[in-house]
Amino acid sequence: MNAALPTVAVLHSEWIKIRSARAVLGSLLAVFATTVGVTALTAGVVGTSQPGALGEDRLLGAFFGITFGQLAAVAFGATAFAGEFRGGALRVSLTAVPHRTRLYLSKVVAVAGPAFVVGQLTGLVTFSAGQAFMGEHALSLGDPGVIRAMFGSGVYLMLIALLSAGLTALARSGTLALGLLIPFLLIVPFVVGQVAGGAGQFMPDRAGQAVLRIRAEGALGPWTGLGVTGLWALVALSAGWLAVRRRDA
Repeated sequence: MNAALPTVAVLHSEWIKIRSARAVLGSLLAVFATTVGVTALTAGVVGTSQPGALGEDRLLGAFFGITFGQLAAVAFGATAFAGEFRGGALRVSLTAVPHRTRLYLSKVVAVAGPAFVVGQLTGLVTFSAGQAFMGEHALSLGDPGVIRAMFGSGVYLMLIALLSAGLTALARSGTLALGLLIPFLLIVPFVVGQVAGGAGQFMPDRAGQAVLRIRAEGALGPWTGLGVTGLWALVALSAGWLAVRRRDA
C-alpha cells in the first residue's frame, strides 16, 4: 500500500515537514527579509550620494543584499534536508515511501518550489524597495537588464538552496553542509580568483550573480553564468541522491 502512495501525497507530506519546522520555515522567510532589508537599508543610507553608491555596476548594486540573502538560502536547503538524518527519521520516511529516488526527488521539489516562489518575490521587492531610496539615481523596470535580473535573482537563490540541500544529503548533516558551504561561497571565490586567474568566475556565487550585472565580466554571460550555478546544484543533488540510495537509513 505504501509503495503505491501517490506522488502528490508525498509532495504534500514534504511540504508539511517544511511548514511545520520553525527553523526551516524561518530560514525561508529570512531569504526575503535579509535580501530586502539589507538592500533597502543600505540604499537608504548611501543611495542618493552618487550613481554608483551601491557599486560600480548599478544593476548588481540594486540587489546588494543578495550576498546576505544567499546565506539564508543555504540555511533553508540544509535545514529542509537535515531533519531526515536525525533520530531515524529517514527510516520512518522510507517506511511510508520505500522508493528512495521518489522520496528524494519529492524532497528536492519541496525545496525548489518554495525557494523559487520566495526568490521571485524577493527579487521584485528588493529592486523596488532599494530603488525607492535612490532618488535621481534610481533604475526603472524599463532599463536594460532589470527584468532579467529580477527573475534571475530568484532562480539564483533557488539554485543555492538546492546546492545546499544536495550537500546536506551527501554529508548527512546540515551543520557540516553549512560549515562547508558558507565559507565556500564567501571566501573560496576570492582565493581561487587570486591564485588561478579567472577560475573564480566559475564558482557558484560568482557565476550565478552574472545574471545581475548590466554587462558581462569574463567568459560568462548572464544566462551561462546562471547555468554554471545550476550545474553546481545538479552535481550536489546527484551526489546526495547516490548517498541516499546506497547508504543504510
